[in-house]
Amino acid sequence: MAGAMLLPISVELRAQDIPGIEICTVEKTMERRTSCLQSNVDFLQKTITKLSADHQLKLDAANRQIESLKATVAGLEKVVADLQTAQKQMAEDLKKKVDAPAAKEGASAPKGGGK
Repeated sequence: MAGAMLLPISVELRAQDIPGIEICTVEKTMERRTSCLQSNVDFLQKTITKLSADHQLKLDAANRQIESLKATVAGLEKVVADLQTAQKQMAEDLKKKVDAPAAKEGASAPKGGGK
């Protein structure tokens, strides 16, 4: 029975310890309303400060990731440019090889073709 009597008191005390927005219009005296409103203001300021810090951390992490991705893209652009240059060089070398034997055959044909 004694435990049952303490239960409502402890629930009431715990409710008072939880920070949050309170309904201040139920307070009868001006001092209690002012205190209640100040408590709400303090809670909101702490919440805004915490959220602001959390969002700043997220923005900083996102900016670091963006910079990392920019560096990766720049590296990939260089690799693509190098590959394109190598591909053009190979195409030119292949064309020279194809043209060189044809030129040799064209130059030697008149020598061996007389009857």
